[in-house]
Amino acid sequence: MIQSLLIANRGEIACRIIRTARQMGIRTIAVYSDADAKAVHARMADEAVHIGPSPAAESYLIGDKILDAAKRTGADAIHPGYGFLSENADFAAAVQAAGLIWVGPNPDSIRAMGLKDAAKKLMQDAGVPVTPGYMGEDQSPERLAKEAETIGYPVLIKAVAGGGGKGMRKVDNADDFADMLQSCRREARASFGNEEVLLEKWITSPRHIEVQIFGDSHGNIVHLFERDCSLQRRHQKVIEEAPAPGMDAETRKAICDAAVRAAAAVDYVGAGTIEFIADASEGLKPDRIWFMEMNTRLQVEHPVTEEITGIDLVEWQLRAARGETLPRTQDQISINGHAVEARLYAEDPATGFLPSTGPLDHFDLPERDIRVDSGVEQGSVISPFYDPMIAKMIAHAASRDEAIDALKSALGRTAVWPVKSNAAFLYRALENDVFLAGDMTTALIEDAGDTLIPASDPGEDMLAEAARRLADARTPAGRQGLRGFRLNAPVRSEIMLQSGSETYPAPIAAAPADGVTAAAIGTETVLVTKAGQSFAIGLPRAGEGAAAGAGDGAILSPMPGKVIAIDVAEGDSVTAGQRLLVLEAMKMEHSMTAPFDGTVAALNVTEGGQVQVDAVLVRIEAPGA
Repeated sequence: MIQSLLIANRGEIACRIIRTARQMGIRTIAVYSDADAKAVHARMADEAVHIGPSPAAESYLIGDKILDAAKRTGADAIHPGYGFLSENADFAAAVQAAGLIWVGPNPDSIRAMGLKDAAKKLMQDAGVPVTPGYMGEDQSPERLAKEAETIGYPVLIKAVAGGGGKGMRKVDNADDFADMLQSCRREARASFGNEEVLLEKWITSPRHIEVQIFGDSHGNIVHLFERDCSLQRRHQKVIEEAPAPGMDAETRKAICDAAVRAAAAVDYVGAGTIEFIADASEGLKPDRIWFMEMNTRLQVEHPVTEEITGIDLVEWQLRAARGETLPRTQDQISINGHAVEARLYAEDPATGFLPSTGPLDHFDLPERDIRVDSGVEQGSVISPFYDPMIAKMIAHAASRDEAIDALKSALGRTAVWPVKSNAAFLYRALENDVFLAGDMTTALIEDAGDTLIPASDPGEDMLAEAARRLADARTPAGRQGLRGFRLNAPVRSEIMLQSGSETYPAPIAAAPADGVTAAAIGTETVLVTKAGQSFAIGLPRAGEGAAAGAGDGAILSPMPGKVIAIDVAEGDSVTAGQRLLVLEAMKMEHSMTAPFDGTVAALNVTEGGQVQVDAVLVRIEAPGA
């Protein structure tokens, strides 16, 4: 029996597991780092244990600290969530050796599927079709380059221990292969402690289709149908849905049967996902779908499967872990309607999606008609130490169009401040004609380019609504009808407003603007939101000019991080968009580029050095300056 459960994770997934465990009458124990001392998951659990400093490598990734916390609190079982130690076979074995229940697959199953090259060989033996590529032991750059030529460009370099979109690089030609290989290995080494890679043929019209499978310790394995996760940016999923649009009965049976065979090949117990790549150039067809990898854990996007099947996957995980048979047989599982999920990240699309950190002074996620899974609340702090996802927003409806409309409506009213979010980007992605038609590939976001990036200035209707709200706020109660009135003077119909460093003349709207919401965030400032984009707009402040900063040509660090590569030296000539250096922060690599043609006037960093937010990394001087 499981009477007491320790969750070896944080954020929204920890909160998600706590909710189900509580419904099952199970006591919950959270763990937290210094950065998470006041986090929602730590306060939500029945008990919480401090496990170390803020960096994950010193807290959430230290298995001995997790086991010690479980021992001290009398836990019966450990649920790893996803990420961190969830696919670490040695940790799973250590949990079992300590006499605790591991809520996940057997360590041998994790090992069998943990390395992508070995997993693909295993799947070939099980009769599961795999993507053409190279999975050899010779990892020399020369051999890998030769194999890439044999496969034919473009190719995909993938870390064998990778996941979450990290350690992956698409290479279009031989000239770029060496640099891309080096970058991929560097990221893989930092994220997984393993720099080995495999190569795959790049599918020109790829759809990312995955199947949720579930097994118990009695030999039963079922699938819970497929999800489409094709909307990706830098190989990270952005919007997921279930079922996959355009999936016919024959193709669904082929892919789901293959997923069950894959799980059976490793005697799988618990929740897992078999990921496939489909060549959608002629639609989804049974003979054009290949195995990519298996994730031996719960997936971030599991809510869409829960919504269309009515099954609580965390409950099933806990039941399977305590030795029960699966609650339903395959013929008792069916699809009900359509579900779409968007990942709300603390990142700024206008700056190349750089993560945004700091306090959530204003955090409003409309929850009417949708499901919201989040591990933060108003007043929480977005830390630079962890993944910047702050919420998952999930809509479920009778049809795909209805689900998309419901999610878009909720995203449109999502207001986050002063942390930047990708809500407006997600809103625009849901409006994209290719996505609405269900014809998307994994290249949709890249192909759409700047059409998905919201404007950098508030629109006229947003300014008018801000003017109306601010004028009302400064007018005595009961006299709004006289707003702008002055004896022997014309009625004032507009005022000056300020957003950031810019000032705007704005008409005072007579009525609320359609689709625009506003909330006071100060005595003379309102946060105005439309289509997921928010601006703080207020009355001009005396003596305030351009926004403070390091000036044109100064490249500032967007967050604390480590400089892992430098491509220029002082005195070098550079062109607009040229990479200057690479900063590693929040588990990702971020390229800092030149804003215009010029010369490197100052280089203030060294490779391997740590930098703080807003530090001047490089200064570029324009010609003739």
